[in-house]
Amino acid sequence: MMSSRYTPHLRATLALGLPLVGSHLARMTIHVADTVMIGWYGVAELAALVIAVSFFNILFFLGMGFGIGVMGLIAAAIARGDEVEVRRSARMALWLSIGFAVAVIPALWHSGPILLAIGQEPVVARLAQDYLRIAGFGLIAVLCQLTLNSYLAAMERTQVVLWITLAGLPLVIVLNWLLIFGNLGAPELGVRGAAIAAVAVQFSQLAAIAAYAAWLPDARKFHLFQRFWRPDWPGMRTVFVLGLPIGLTMLAEGGLFVGSNVMMGWIGTRELAAHGIALQLASLTFMLHLGMSNAATVRIGQAKGRGDAAWMRDAGVTVTVVSAVIAALAVAGFELFPRPLVGLYLDASAPQAPSIIEIAAGLLFYAGLFQLMDAMQVIALGLLRGVQDTRVPMVIAGISYWLVGMPVAYGLAFPAGLGPAGLWLGLLAGLSLAALLLMRRFWRGLARGDWTGKPAAG
Repeated sequence: MMSSRYTPHLRATLALGLPLVGSHLARMTIHVADTVMIGWYGVAELAALVIAVSFFNILFFLGMGFGIGVMGLIAAAIARGDEVEVRRSARMALWLSIGFAVAVIPALWHSGPILLAIGQEPVVARLAQDYLRIAGFGLIAVLCQLTLNSYLAAMERTQVVLWITLAGLPLVIVLNWLLIFGNLGAPELGVRGAAIAAVAVQFSQLAAIAAYAAWLPDARKFHLFQRFWRPDWPGMRTVFVLGLPIGLTMLAEGGLFVGSNVMMGWIGTRELAAHGIALQLASLTFMLHLGMSNAATVRIGQAKGRGDAAWMRDAGVTVTVVSAVIAALAVAGFELFPRPLVGLYLDASAPQAPSIIEIAAGLLFYAGLFQLMDAMQVIALGLLRGVQDTRVPMVIAGISYWLVGMPVAYGLAFPAGLGPAGLWLGLLAGLSLAALLLMRRFWRGLARGDWTGKPAAG
């Protein structure tokens, strides 16, 4: 049990982190609804959705660095009382998010030939392109949402974001029911219906979050949307230099999982569908740690703004312990209830359902193994982003995921003949190395006084 000195940190971390966790889970649950409903529609469509979302996420990961990176900047600026810095950082992060999304939409539009070139089956590539030609426009909305979420989180205003995100779940379910299956006279659009539903929900949520950010009395002094069209080139450069390494770090990590999807597609459509289910279940628990990581970024950013090394140390210990406890609970769930969890995604009467459930349930064993390592690497990244340290973590991520994780995954899956299990063991190897090196960097830097100008006393 934590000593009394950590109690205020525990309360503050949970008060900030739980709504962020809820927002991430709600957003992820929307994706789960898409996957479940497409899984009921057809196995080929489910495999196409898995690979399409992977393609979308590659570009999303690269672009999300601006929205994530600005969180620590804003938290530190608020702690210093610098209203101008808050406005310029948030506004230029929005500019960069919009510009990036517009620039990469053509790649999503012409995704079919790319998917064929990396070995996906023609029917899967065609259906995935159908999805991405619509869903790609939602990238503008999700990147801007991410930036506004960071802006509000840095002010510790996360509850409304949670409710707005939750409101999207029933909306997407209704739209999917109408447009995927063609109910109540609506056209039966399959994966295209899922894409239309996703984009409609994403832009609705963006409008609601932007309206709240403009209305919030505590935020009016920042004048975020006043003369929004005016550029701030020094501010943009600051956000770009901080955010690009974060985007590349996210790309390295996300690319590891996307690469596993591609390689699983080489093994077979059933294996890819099963892998997508297991990976999405693992991603749901990851959202818990991601929310705590965001809370870590805000709290460590506040400490950096005040130059308080002891406060930074205690806040870091607290969020790390909380995330480790969550990871232990997730491991128990995956190892004890694999088949009931997987069974939620498929119509049990479908001909291929039993074999897919069997494969996915086996993969959940490996998903349980890397829960703690996945938690520790994302918490470490949140701690480091709070002190605006992003370049070295980018290098660590590249080495861990692409020089270790991906080669190990390929080697175990194909030359060693372990198949799907080998891919997941490769994921575990990459995540473990990243967790070790990133945690070591934050705590050694804190002990040396790198983050606040003075070392934290034990």
